Amino acid sequence: MCSRGLSLATIFFAMLSNSVFNSAAQSSEPPDSHAVEIAMKNVMYHYTDPIAVHIIHLQGYLTPTKLGATVVFDDKNSFTLVLASAEISISCSALAQVLNENVFSASDAPLKSLSIESQNNQLTIKGTLPQKANVTFETVGTVSADADGRIRLHSDHIKAAHLPVKGLLDLLGIDLPRLIDVHKIRGITVDKDDIILDPEQILPPPYIRGKVTAVRIQGNEIIQTFGSPQPSNFAARQPGNYIAFRHGDMQFGKLTMHDADLIMIDIDHRDPFDFFLNHYQDQLVAGYTKSTPQYGLRTYTRDYNKLKKRPTPRTIKQSNNKSVQ
Repeated sequence: MCSRGLSLATIFFAMLSNSVFNSAAQSSEPPDSHAVEIAMKNVMYHYTDPIAVHIIHLQGYLTPTKLGATVVFDDKNSFTLVLASAEISISCSALAQVLNENVFSASDAPLKSLSIESQNNQLTIKGTLPQKANVTFETVGTVSADADGRIRLHSDHIKAAHLPVKGLLDLLGIDLPRLIDVHKIRGITVDKDDIILDPEQILPPPYIRGKVTAVRIQGNEIIQTFGSPQPSNFAARQPGNYIAFRHGDMQFGKLTMHDADLIMIDIDHRDPFDFFLNHYQDQLVAGYTKSTPQYGLRTYTRDYNKLKKRPTPRTIKQSNNKSVQ
């Protein structure tokens, strides 16, 4: 069956059929009976319109935030993305925007106006210290993965007010760890003049859980390796760019898919699959679907950045019961 312009209800009818006719267990079960196995290849994943990460490849699980609950696509806080193995790239400008908008966004934040650039396998971070009369600072250093899975930004050279110094502490006479209060600032800690980032905490929802085992700079990109290579990928035979789901329960709008067998396939393989969870329905409606003989579903999905008319951001529920656009 192949049709274009299907309504969302029609698109997911085959999902419901899958729950009735395809209940045979697969060879391996996810760690949580309600978890959904996930695999991605060459996906540009949007957290917001301007903030996106390039998921080169990924294997893991979507685990419900509440025990026994269901993964709900319309609620970013209903699940956590657990990374068994992944290679994920984020641009320097996107990381700076994450820090400015998601980490140091409060009016009394200790660091402001951060910018990040890369050159010769080093990162240059610039910003201001509002609590010290907006003194400007600049650090130049390297990135590495700590044993606990976080990312260390080691400062080889530091300038404050355009003057080279041994460290921020020497010039300003401040206690940098006290200035960056870890109880107020999510995902950032300080070790002497090094800044340590926790990828599990600095990004907006949906949150991730995984250990960074390696990190490198490539051009203007910071490439993070999570976990270790897995023995198999259930979607490995799928050509092109995709997001694949298997097992577990998933809810889309008013409909629920049991024992998931769904692959969202990029219609245009010439570039990464541009995907924005806030607008997954718009992307599905702009494409078409096929049902498999095993009652699975393959949705040929339009890139978000290629929708003819960019949709108005729709409301996504947050855990604090407030809504955001």
